[in-house]
Amino acid sequence: MPPRLGALVAILFWGVSFVATRAAVAEISPFALVFARAGLGTALLVVILSRGQAPAAQWLPSRESWPALAVMGFVGVAFHQGLQGIALTMTTATQTGWLIGVTPIWSAILAAIVLHERFGPRKLIGLALGFAGAVVVVTRGHFSRDLARLPSTRGDLLILASTVNWAVYTVIGHPVLRRLGAPRATLGAMAAGFVMLGVPVAWLGVWRDYARLSPHGWAAVLFLGLCCSGLGYLFWYGALARIEASRVAALLYLEPLVTLASAVVLLGERVQAVTVAGGGLLLLGVFLVERSPAPPARVVHEPDHGLGVGHAPSLGREE
Repeated sequence: MPPRLGALVAILFWGVSFVATRAAVAEISPFALVFARAGLGTALLVVILSRGQAPAAQWLPSRESWPALAVMGFVGVAFHQGLQGIALTMTTATQTGWLIGVTPIWSAILAAIVLHERFGPRKLIGLALGFAGAVVVVTRGHFSRDLARLPSTRGDLLILASTVNWAVYTVIGHPVLRRLGAPRATLGAMAAGFVMLGVPVAWLGVWRDYARLSPHGWAAVLFLGLCCSGLGYLFWYGALARIEASRVAALLYLEPLVTLASAVVLLGERVQAVTVAGGGLLLLGVFLVERSPAPPARVVHEPDHGLGVGHAPSLGREE
C-alpha cells in the first residue's frame, strides 16, 4: 500500500474508533472492551510481524525492555483506553473527536517543562486558542457553577484527562521507541497492557459481558482491535518511515471531521453549532502550535489517537 494511502486509512480508522467505542460500551463494560481490543491488536501484530521473520528474537522485545514496556502498557493501553471507554459512556463521539485534538497542546507544554523549550508568540496564541476551543466544546457555550455535575461534562473532562495522559505516554515511551523501533515497542506495550487488564477482567467477572454482545457490538469490538489497534499502527508507522513526519502529521487534522461524519451517520448524533465553533478554535490553536518555529532538539508531537487515536509521530496514536 502506498504510504500516504496507508496513513489516510489509519486516520479513517481512528476517526471512526470513537463511534465504535461508543457503540461497544453501550453493550459491555469499558474493561471488557479494552481487554478484547488489546488482545486482538496483540494477536494481529504477532501474526504480521512474525510472517517471514526468523527467529522470533528479530521482532520480540528484549527482556531488558520489559519493565519500560510494562509502564507503557499501563499508561498507554490499560489506563488510557479504559479512561476513554468510561468517558464514552457519558459523552458523545462527536465531543470526543473534537477534544482529542487538544493533545498536541499538552505535548508542547510538556516539551517546555522537560526540554525547556521556549514559547514564541505564535505558540502562545495557539495554546490560548486551543484552550478556549476546548472550553467551548466542554461547556457547549454554557457556563455555570453546576456544570461539572452534568454526566456529559464529566465524560468530556475524562476525555481531556486522557489527552494529558497520552502526552505523558509519548514522553515516557520515546526512549523505548528509539531503542526498539516502533513495531516492536508497540507490540510489547500492547501485550503488557493486555496482560495487566486480565487481572481486573477476571476479578470483576466482566468476561461475562461478551455473551451480551450483539452482532453490531462484535463488529465494533473486532474493528477496534484489528483495524484501530493493529492495522492502524502498522499503516501509520509505515508512512512515517517513508514520508516526512510533518506531512504525515497534517493528515491528523482530518480526524475530528471523520469522527463528526461517522457519529452523525452511524449513531445519529446531533451536532450543535457551538461545538463545531469550539472545535474549529481548537484545531486552529493546534495548527499554530504545530507550525510555530521549532527550536533545536525539539520533540514533535501530534494529536491523539482510540487506544484510539494526538501523538508523537514515532509513537503513533491510540484509539
